[in-house]
Amino acid sequence: MIHTQTIQFLEELKANNNKPWFDANRKAYETAKQNFGEVVGELIKGIGKFDKAIEESNLQVKNCIFRINRDVRFSKDKSPYKTNFGAWFNAGGKKANGAGYYFHIDANECFYAGGVWMPENEDLKKIREEIDYNYEEIKGIIDNPDFRKHFANGLDREASLTRPPKGYDESNPAVELLKLKSFTVSNTFDIKEVLKKDFADKALEGFEAIHSFNEFLNRAIKG
Repeated sequence: MIHTQTIQFLEELKANNNKPWFDANRKAYETAKQNFGEVVGELIKGIGKFDKAIEESNLQVKNCIFRINRDVRFSKDKSPYKTNFGAWFNAGGKKANGAGYYFHIDANECFYAGGVWMPENEDLKKIREEIDYNYEEIKGIIDNPDFRKHFANGLDREASLTRPPKGYDESNPAVELLKLKSFTVSNTFDIKEVLKKDFADKALEGFEAIHSFNEFLNRAIKG
């Protein structure tokens, strides 16, 4: 479970996002990171029970957790640290291509998500072709009652074309999916839920609902 001290650290980091404060509170950071890592370890084991690719990959916690240091080279915001912990679950690790599962906590909320965010052009083309060829299959996945239970709003629409992509037209039954540039779903929780002992189990229920969606996307990408 996520500890109150972990959330408190992230809250204080948000208010003191600078290197002197971080260095003075490094012990608190290490404790919070270890706690998050323990939960990530639970999630790896849980995902492996329904996703054989994860189970067979011998995925390690260190291969899932993102660094807390921000890359500020091309950003106007020069704050040196992220104010959240995040982990990406993919058989190839956090730098691997393809669909996977994501877990995120900050001082105010938590969300879990899955799919593939902003794929490269070649992968995007493959996903769209798979959707076009197998629309009934993907429709069945995202209309499944268990999927809708966790993701009532369906796929995230943060990145979408206004017109159909080249090679497709408005009459295509899958046109709204084909317009997407990202193929993700997400579910947000209040921080009080995150602190409960059974939260990892709830996140795993959501991840299991994503599994068939991820399999569809990875089949498309791998050809």
